Amino acid sequence: MLDRFEALKYFCIAAETLQFRETAIRMSVSPQVVTRIIAELESELGSLLFLRNTRNMQLTKFGERFLPKAQQFLSEGEILFAQAKQKQNEMSGIVRITAPKLPENDAILIALIEKCVAYPKLRIDWRVGSAKLHSIENQIDIGIRIGLAPEPSMIIRKIIDMQDKLVISPKLLAELGNPVDLNDLQKRFPVSNLIDVDTGRSWGWPINENLHLFPKKVRFVTDDAYSELNATLSGLVCSLMADYLCNKHIASGNLVELFPEIPRKSWQMYLYRPQQTITAPHVLQVFDWLTTILKDFYKS
Repeated sequence: MLDRFEALKYFCIAAETLQFRETAIRMSVSPQVVTRIIAELESELGSLLFLRNTRNMQLTKFGERFLPKAQQFLSEGEILFAQAKQKQNEMSGIVRITAPKLPENDAILIALIEKCVAYPKLRIDWRVGSAKLHSIENQIDIGIRIGLAPEPSMIIRKIIDMQDKLVISPKLLAELGNPVDLNDLQKRFPVSNLIDVDTGRSWGWPINENLHLFPKKVRFVTDDAYSELNATLSGLVCSLMADYLCNKHIASGNLVELFPEIPRKSWQMYLYRPQQTITAPHVLQVFDWLTTILKDFYKS
């Protein structure tokens, strides 16, 4: 199928040079290509554009009338595409972001908004607790996720390595004494369990690759990590929880880590965006901003 816009470029250059060979050089093609495209354009228009013989070439009367219209059309088209490209390069449009619940969510969002203030046409759609939204169906541009293995179809930036810690409040530890080992912990200590919202079943305690416990004395069950943290801080239970939730409470003395010498399974917090042929500049910019913000908050 004839590309009319491209064919008009060939015609206008040929009309200027009156040489198919020179036109071919300017368009970086063979003279045969120029001959074919001009012939297809003439067929499309139903009239000859050039009169040619072995010595020279000139425009037909129809070609002379058609040339200024073609030049105007090309000029307007170039302006149209330039305006569209300029608009695409502006910091304007919506960026849809999904994130899990994080202790620093409010501060992360404030830091991002401060970056966006200078760009009034930039819109942020911020979904918290929706980390598993389908990227295509929900038109997610950027996501923050915590997990073991990123999807191969995503462009990933790792923020930090993470792991679980066994924690207990000083109050409960004083009441029950230090556990001798994990077996003693399972027998004597009340514990919490997180529920997998996708299956409705308990996660148990995945300590490491070779050790996955299912404690018996479960006193608190929830599908919300923050509720589990509060139950642990109150002295109701001891828990296995992500270090990003409990590190500051361990540092302040409100929680005590148990058996830190036992190896733990590690995973990542990472930023991702879908792999696309063309990604809007404003999405790429927000992706860079969030990378910097998250790394500042979660410096190792």
